[in-house]
Amino acid sequence: MDTGSPRLPNVEGAPGHVAPRKRAVNSYVNLLKAARDLGLLERRQGFYITLFIGLMFAWCACWAAFVLLGVTWYQLLVAAGMGAVMTQFGFLAHEAAHRQIFASKRMNEWASRLVGTGLVGISYAMWTQKHTRHHAYPNVIGKDPDIHTGAIAFHPEAAASRRGVMVAVTRRQGWLLFPLLFFLGISLHVDSLKFVFQRSAVDHRWVEIPVLVLRLVMIPVLVFWVLPLGMAFAFLGVQMGVFGFYMGASFAPNHKGMPILSPSSRLDFLSRQVLTSRNISGGRLMDALMGGLNRQIEHHLFPDMPRPLLRRAAALVRKCCAEEGVPYTETGLINSLAIVVRYLDKVGLSAGGPFECPLIQDYRPR
Repeated sequence: MDTGSPRLPNVEGAPGHVAPRKRAVNSYVNLLKAARDLGLLERRQGFYITLFIGLMFAWCACWAAFVLLGVTWYQLLVAAGMGAVMTQFGFLAHEAAHRQIFASKRMNEWASRLVGTGLVGISYAMWTQKHTRHHAYPNVIGKDPDIHTGAIAFHPEAAASRRGVMVAVTRRQGWLLFPLLFFLGISLHVDSLKFVFQRSAVDHRWVEIPVLVLRLVMIPVLVFWVLPLGMAFAFLGVQMGVFGFYMGASFAPNHKGMPILSPSSRLDFLSRQVLTSRNISGGRLMDALMGGLNRQIEHHLFPDMPRPLLRRAAALVRKCCAEEGVPYTETGLINSLAIVVRYLDKVGLSAGGPFECPLIQDYRPR
């Protein structure tokens, strides 16, 4: 087990790094069979029903406190609580979208729409098309939407294309990541609206549009109805800020700072998923705080495995990785965030000028 950034493998499986493709493929088949034989792919509906009831109780408690407190700045504490509960609902919707809760594909899809679109305000259709591509090609340039160049440049080639004021911003992007995360919630809502109103086909568009619009309008209307103008804006700002930061801080440590792959890389499934993912240590408490995203390696290898069983799968995966020479990376949350900051700052040094990324060179076929 590695506790930092892994040593980089060569694409063809140099000794001590990545196993030859055929052997690694067979290893994954055997790993999947072992997980299935141990019952690690069975559904845990009781866990998820209990979790949903608990989150609904917390959500209702937040709204009860909102009504009872009235006009007071203590409402910002309620707003922070709502942001945290929204993030937990986001984790739950993510798991339903991965079909971890029910055996039925249809029930998982509608559960994810109910929770993700109806309670959180994120389009299920938008999330699935984006997240499916991420799972298929994690950290692959041009294929993984999670490293698409936007406010942050996630790889040197993207940073080198920066011009103007963005050069200065990109060179400081490691520490700018944290303030930017506060706006992630707003970005997800805007992206959801843009997606459902696009001209291209959208699955169940006429279900998602009214639900999404109602959700995104209803809460601001209630807040402005009860609170004065300035306090209402502060309430919504805190709620969205906590939601965005919590969500972003839970997803960012899992892949950022891990190897970036070129579109032509030819790694097998096992190597690609493990090499580009990082686990966050912390046991059951971290499982609850990060909604199982802390066990990112196991989640990527078994996307439909229920959250409570990822911990047991970790032992199988560690053993398999040790046998195949694939670096298994796990570290603490604070250290992982520090790795992300250092990585982004290093990437930012190439802003505004040509840069040849050594990671990409390692993964280019010879």
